[in-house]
Amino acid sequence: MTFSVPSLDALADEAKGWRRTIHQHPELLFDLPKTAALVTEKLTEFGCDEVVTGIAKTGVVAVINGTRGPGRTIALRSDMDALPMAEQTNLPYASKVENMMHACGHDGHTAMLLATAKQLAESRDFAGKVVLIFQPAEEGGAGARVMIEEGVLERFGIEEVYGMHNQPGLDIGSFAIRGGPMMAGGDRFVITINGKGGHAAYPHLSHDPVVAGAQMIVALQAIASRFTNPFDPVVVSITYLEGGNAGALNVIPAAIRLGGTIRTMNTETRKMVEERFREVVSSTAKSFGSEAVIDWRPGYPVTVNDPVKTKLAAKAAAAVAGAEKVDTDWPATMGSEDFSYMLEKRPGALIWLGNGDSADLHNPAYDFNDGAIVHGVRYWLSLVDQRLNGAAGE
Repeated sequence: MTFSVPSLDALADEAKGWRRTIHQHPELLFDLPKTAALVTEKLTEFGCDEVVTGIAKTGVVAVINGTRGPGRTIALRSDMDALPMAEQTNLPYASKVENMMHACGHDGHTAMLLATAKQLAESRDFAGKVVLIFQPAEEGGAGARVMIEEGVLERFGIEEVYGMHNQPGLDIGSFAIRGGPMMAGGDRFVITINGKGGHAAYPHLSHDPVVAGAQMIVALQAIASRFTNPFDPVVVSITYLEGGNAGALNVIPAAIRLGGTIRTMNTETRKMVEERFREVVSSTAKSFGSEAVIDWRPGYPVTVNDPVKTKLAAKAAAAVAGAEKVDTDWPATMGSEDFSYMLEKRPGALIWLGNGDSADLHNPAYDFNDGAIVHGVRYWLSLVDQRLNGAAGE
């Protein structure tokens, strides 16, 4: 399956327009009516064999059948939602919606997959079936999990699933990947420490939750430094502290709250860390005459790339970028990604696409680099060619 460079350059330029339109009209979580409508309109216009809407509220799935006969069914996935933050780029196509922006590049991901759909629908030079998943609510809403719960994998007979995410700092035209754990599992928590308030001049008559909280913060750091293998990454971060009243500095509060996140790269470690976390919080509070209530908020699982599919994804990237521009041992990151839910159910891989020298993800100055679009589309097409026109035993 071959495509001319001029035609792909023209397609990438068209996709840039779609990307900038999406960028100007960001939407959050599952509430993506404009984005989903644009995606649906384009997929229908391209002549996809099937376009299904309303999965996980605003998710869209398209099916394109090849003309080379029966074969595998693989899925390519893109996320569509933005973030609740104010854009600070001053670009002519900057967000028109207050306190919403595409600060993670999902606008670019969507545009690249749309361009891929257009090219595949025109060519159909492959065996089997390509399923294109446009997913809502990656940014904290677990949209991938909801799509799975609503039967997206079984309904479309998906056997393998692949994802792609842009990476600031990685050169345009370059790719990066690793087999096994690639991104961390991320859990969040809020701890309420209930003590006994009173006058700051008579602390012995109170059970000070502030002191309990201070000791708890220190003790929780020992989970990573003393209870886990140093070669098994664990991060425990307290990011939120609330209690007392600045207008009443002589009052010991009756309760305070702590919050934060825990990141792990191993499923078994994740379970162990939660157990140890609960023990530390409970025992520390008790030792200061207080009680701790834990609001544990499970986050995304560890993103684990299938080792075999990782090699195949790297091979597809090398076919379009050259082996020297594909890093197959990219360091794992402690960030999280809900594509992990799909990789728990089907073999596949997530690959990084270079976004060049841009601001980092989730930064108000970030913008997806339009120069990356053609490289992302070429990767998707190369992957489809490899998986649906390659050797059956791969």
